[in-house]
Amino acid sequence: MNIQFNKTSDVAAELTISMEKADYQERVEKALKEYRKKAALPGFRPGQVPTSLLRKRFGGEITAEEVQKLLSEKLYGYLREEKVDMLGEPLASEKQQPIDFEAEQLDFIFDIALAPQFDAKLTAKDKVPFYTIDVTDEMVDGQVKAYAQRGGHYEKVDSYQEGDMVKGHIAELDEAGNILEGGIQKEDAVMLPSYFKNDDQKRKFEGLQVNTVVTINPAEAYENSAIELSSLLGITKEEAENVRANFSYQVNEITRYVPAELTQDFFDQVFGEGNVKSEDEFRARVKAQMQEQFSRDSEFRFLIDVREYLEKRIGELQWPEALLKRIMRANNPDKDEKYVEDNYEGSIKELEWHLIKEQLADQTGIKVEQDDVLESAKEQTRAQFAQYGMANVPEEVITNYANEQLKKRDQLDNLVARTVERKLGVALKDVVKLQEKTVSIEDFNKLFEKK
Repeated sequence: MNIQFNKTSDVAAELTISMEKADYQERVEKALKEYRKKAALPGFRPGQVPTSLLRKRFGGEITAEEVQKLLSEKLYGYLREEKVDMLGEPLASEKQQPIDFEAEQLDFIFDIALAPQFDAKLTAKDKVPFYTIDVTDEMVDGQVKAYAQRGGHYEKVDSYQEGDMVKGHIAELDEAGNILEGGIQKEDAVMLPSYFKNDDQKRKFEGLQVNTVVTINPAEAYENSAIELSSLLGITKEEAENVRANFSYQVNEITRYVPAELTQDFFDQVFGEGNVKSEDEFRARVKAQMQEQFSRDSEFRFLIDVREYLEKRIGELQWPEALLKRIMRANNPDKDEKYVEDNYEGSIKELEWHLIKEQLADQTGIKVEQDDVLESAKEQTRAQFAQYGMANVPEEVITNYANEQLKKRDQLDNLVARTVERKLGVALKDVVKLQEKTVSIEDFNKLFEKK
């Protein structure tokens, strides 16, 4: 067997594997013997079919299968041993001729896409900005109010104010202002006047008391929205299209959502029993929580800046464009040529970043273990619970949710990639010179605006 590797450019190569019958004949004979043990043909008992007959009937298929196995072993074994820095998978060359398995020599030709060579190593001479978000008292106030809002409750009140929900009897009026006989009526019609689109109709509820009657025009209130009117009045959307009359509305009930008070019970609900014992401690805990969350945002931004810095330093790279497009087509058999053309540039940018990360991971010696990925899944789960104001979820629940994420292939791949980047961000902070800057959340968010 002969293997030849020839670079056709700095980023492409041609690999040829030549086999003679002696290279694979023993494997074919062994496979025939194994096949004979279970083969059953008419007129022969299982295991008694003559080898010559099997070779005549199935020899070509068995030879092709064994040659393919040997080819794969030698191909990938060579690439590993020679440490070929390859992109994607080897492709059958466009020069490849049909294989005649009766021939004395079989030649297999592969096109290999090679990674461009560059240096992404970082040192203390490299300067990269690192942004710390300033957590102000106003931001803490907002988060405290958000917690109080999520921990609030509904209660019945006697008079209406902005944001309240009202429930009562609604009845269609005639032109004289009297209840229309046979007109539209509905008990327990529920409204949120704050969501009216017409300010005049909205103002009619200001200070309104329970058990009082107000005249409203639902069509004006909802700007003739058939969906809103059908829901309010209990009629079809087609019927709602023609509703333009005034209605009387008797307010039977007013419900208000009241934010939670900053009591010990509330502190225990948010951060666990006894962990916070005063409003000052609660605010301090909220601030620390925000700072921790923003620190992750800062590290995320830091890695973006590392990427931009290195891409600029490395400059334009040469890529085996034709080969990579062929690989994209092979990996996306259900997509057309336009898909490849539309997505090629974006895939190249991500491929470059992937190669950069590989060098940085090698430089810093980071490794991703199963526990690291699980911790990323738990961190993501905590963030999801926190969105609903659940900051004190038991660790067992967090772990169970996280393990469910790891069972899904697409989520697992994303978590592994996120874990690599998280560990890289931490490690690289000790490598480069940080240009530290404290910024407002508004200025930090502007960093992500497209240039």
